[in-house]
Amino acid sequence: MVTTHEPNSQAESNSSQTPMMGNQPGETTPIACNLTAIADEVRPQHVDLALYLFGEGLLERQELPGGYAFRYSPDDYRAVADFIETERLCCPFFNFTLEVTPENGPMWLRITGRPGVKNLLLSMLDDLTK
Repeated sequence: MVTTHEPNSQAESNSSQTPMMGNQPGETTPIACNLTAIADEVRPQHVDLALYLFGEGLLERQELPGGYAFRYSPDDYRAVADFIETERLCCPFFNFTLEVTPENGPMWLRITGRPGVKNLLLSMLDDLTK
């Protein structure tokens, strides 16, 4: 299954795109989630983990200019790290930033990217929470 995103505006479609690591110079990873990049035997667990992290495990969501920030309990560190490890295979265009606050405070996962990524992320979140 491949999910694609069409730019919503002329500005978004004409924006400069930054090449991603691992691509040839001047190449950009398409904004399209490729679930086949996740091994068949791992995919069901990854979907279950996403359902948990963006459902009952989510403490707060904040909109950012290029994506979203998600707040989690420090007890969910391994779950968040596992999610990032697998999600980056199917969505290599996402930027992941994990902030672990001191003294067992909350964790913040920021998922951002170039124009178009935020809209795809919102669509994916909507699909998970239906």
